[in-house]
Amino acid sequence: MAEKRVRVNEQIRISPIRLIDEKGGQIGIVSLDDARARAAQRGLDLVEVAPDSRPPVVRLMDYGKYKYKAARAAREARKKQHTVQLKEVKFRPGIEDHDYDFKLRHARRFLSEGNKVKLTMMFRGRQVTHPELGREVLLRATRDLSEHAKVEQYPNFERNQMTMILSPLKN
Repeated sequence: MAEKRVRVNEQIRISPIRLIDEKGGQIGIVSLDDARARAAQRGLDLVEVAPDSRPPVVRLMDYGKYKYKAARAAREARKKQHTVQLKEVKFRPGIEDHDYDFKLRHARRFLSEGNKVKLTMMFRGRQVTHPELGREVLLRATRDLSEHAKVEQYPNFERNQMTMILSPLKN
């Protein structure tokens, strides 16, 4: 995330400027030296808020406090932001009902948290010769999770496992 460079105090070179006081009221168009004197008198900084306008708009403010508040607001925004993760639930072709329900409960929880779920069917040994059994279990899971998720990627077979990805429904 690139930080926007702002000119402060001595970095401002163009005169005259449009000056705004710390409360947001417009003082008017003044010379740069006059603005610096006003800032020094009040113990504040000159911060260029609109460098592209003519004359440039400069505001009287405490720049340290401004930077601190901006950083804190960015931190709060990052904290509230949710990143979608891909959670994996692994099945076997001959899975029993209780184990199936247990794994489905985990998948439901992941989806309710807003994460995507990767359902993986793992085949061992000769089970690979009957991929339709694994596909059946995955499609059954899709039906059981239909009110919580939609299919993002249908079952595809790679080596000794079959995978499919479900994404949560928007509420």
